[in-house]
Amino acid sequence: MSSQVLVTGGVGYIGTHTLVALQEVGYDVIVVDNLCNSSAVALQRVETISGKPVCFYRGDILDRALLNRVFAENQIFAVIHFAGLKAVSESLRKPIEYYQNNIIGSLVLLDAMRASGVKRFVFSSSATVYGSEAPVPYVETLQTGNTTNPYGTSKWMVEQVLQDTAAADSEFAIALLRYFNPVGAHPSGLIGEDPQGIPNNLLPYIAQVAVGKREELSVFGDDYPTPDGTCLRDYVHVVDLAQGHVRALEWLVGRTGAEAFNLGAGRGISVLEIVRAFEHATGVSVPFRVVSRREGDLPAFWADTFKAKQELGWVANLGLEEMMVDTWRWQNANPQGYQAVDTGK
Repeated sequence: MSSQVLVTGGVGYIGTHTLVALQEVGYDVIVVDNLCNSSAVALQRVETISGKPVCFYRGDILDRALLNRVFAENQIFAVIHFAGLKAVSESLRKPIEYYQNNIIGSLVLLDAMRASGVKRFVFSSSATVYGSEAPVPYVETLQTGNTTNPYGTSKWMVEQVLQDTAAADSEFAIALLRYFNPVGAHPSGLIGEDPQGIPNNLLPYIAQVAVGKREELSVFGDDYPTPDGTCLRDYVHVVDLAQGHVRALEWLVGRTGAEAFNLGAGRGISVLEIVRAFEHATGVSVPFRVVSRREGDLPAFWADTFKAKQELGWVANLGLEEMMVDTWRWQNANPQGYQAVDTGK
């Protein structure tokens, strides 16, 4: 069996960490990425960490001719699909772009796979597919689809496409990985989260305040029905998350059908707990100000992780301390992210 894995969107935050995890266990990685939200510098860093080359095609998954060439030029045995737009708030402003990229792009990719006889697929999904009314903890058997934004809806719709595809073609084996809140960075400090513009996620914002890039953190509401009034989320270290993709890839071999798996730590941590944990781990103060609630934020959600442990043999091993220390190591060494060394953009 070939060891070549196609990773779409492989230059992004979770993608780069997954490339390292794949290379560490002997896979050869092929990346398709249009670099709209990422930097080619990250691929150089991946090669530095792993000591192995990355085969890179710059382009879009909407480009069927490019995908045909990628499949023709390589012996790909499976695809891990990250490529897509990912900001919840932006999706509310740009729904057409999100549906175009996330849904149509996935359809073009699936069709190219089918034409090439590649039937193993790992999909980068999201806990947002559970919608606003789901009880916590989220279990994979819950009904999905009552989504609150185009981003979540696009993930849910692609899941439906993949489940229908697996039902119609018994050769397809598909893992739907529902992420919770990825944080942290590779312990080398060479790769990490590098949001464009104002960060949408909590920990990158905290890190940018700590490094002096931003003045203070805005905490969106402290009157939620939670122990300290701030939202509870399930934070999972990106290195653990990357390992989940390797386990999912191995799980697909010899299987058919589509299965969903939660990838989270299995517990809720509040915004203020994250702030305190960061300050404790780094010794750096993070000034913050409580502001009004943000539209669409749920008070609390976290994962039931039993299925991933039982079937994939995967658990989140890295705790809050590692999440904070690794985030700060990355941000402190790269205060401007990849931008400072990226001369190609």
